[in-house]
Amino acid sequence: MIDQKISREFHEKRVVVTGGTGLIGRQVVEKLCNMGARVTCVSLDEIKTDHRAKKFVADLTDLSICRDLTKNADCVCHLAGIKGSVDVTRSMPASFLVPLLMMNTNVLEACRLNEVQKVVYTSSIGAYAASDFFREEDDSFYLPPMDEAPGWAKRMAELQVLTYRQQFGLKNFAIVRPCNVYGPGDNFNPDNAMVIPTLISRIVDGEDPVVVWGDGSAVRDFAYSADIADGILLALHYGTRGSFVNLGSGQGYSISYLVDSLHEFLSFNHQFDLTRSAGFPRRVMDISRARDWIGYHPKTSLRQGLEATYNWFIKNHDEGMRRKNYFRKD
Repeated sequence: MIDQKISREFHEKRVVVTGGTGLIGRQVVEKLCNMGARVTCVSLDEIKTDHRAKKFVADLTDLSICRDLTKNADCVCHLAGIKGSVDVTRSMPASFLVPLLMMNTNVLEACRLNEVQKVVYTSSIGAYAASDFFREEDDSFYLPPMDEAPGWAKRMAELQVLTYRQQFGLKNFAIVRPCNVYGPGDNFNPDNAMVIPTLISRIVDGEDPVVVWGDGSAVRDFAYSADIADGILLALHYGTRGSFVNLGSGQGYSISYLVDSLHEFLSFNHQFDLTRSAGFPRRVMDISRARDWIGYHPKTSLRQGLEATYNWFIKNHDEGMRRKNYFRKD
């Protein structure tokens, strides 16, 4: 998706990637290292990253730390965030809202103060108001976001970027809104993970039958992490024209189709639990703006992505134990 001309422009650039050990961040770090960038990976996770990148364990809720990390950086990819299931989003809203607000505010302000040449901020589909099909031009700050607390936190960071443009004339901050992202390095804890890693984890653990929330009719836009990483780097390069672009697969998959796709290469029994909510009936992104503005063209099929994610989890079953857990009740 990223041509050689763009890759050469990242060569020897000093790029900071927050959340660099996460689901999308590790893909961004690897791709940048392959391009010859001088990458700094920032995370709270005690997880190894690409050996070519410098790794810092740092708390991004501290502005002075953020200023030190982004000093002399040419580019910053701000991906650090918190990801969890619908249930944990509603039951532990402060665990999302407070650290997200603090991280986003400080990282973005540090980039402004240090005059970083190019910045991309990773928001979320959850920043949209409730709908079944999401187009950037339909977005409204006057309606509440779907994901409530984390959705508001994501919106506040977007608003912060817009105020920089209005007050300081800054045009170097890009914004992307990814959909339901999955892939290697995901959170596979069934207590607070999203649907794909939850199902894979339960299959591997031998749950019989594997219980699937809802009746299987809910539709989601599932996008593979490596494709989203390409989109983020394209947005960093081209910018998003003072607005934002959606990053998704551009397709809607029912939960039933997802389960059938897992059955194609895994043997397990499953059962739909109609007493449990599967969340919104349909959430699918329009990615035509990303195609037009930044040349975004996701290439990984759902089957390919699921198999790669499963194979990674089999080899890295215990990685989740070394992750920062915002949902631990300490």
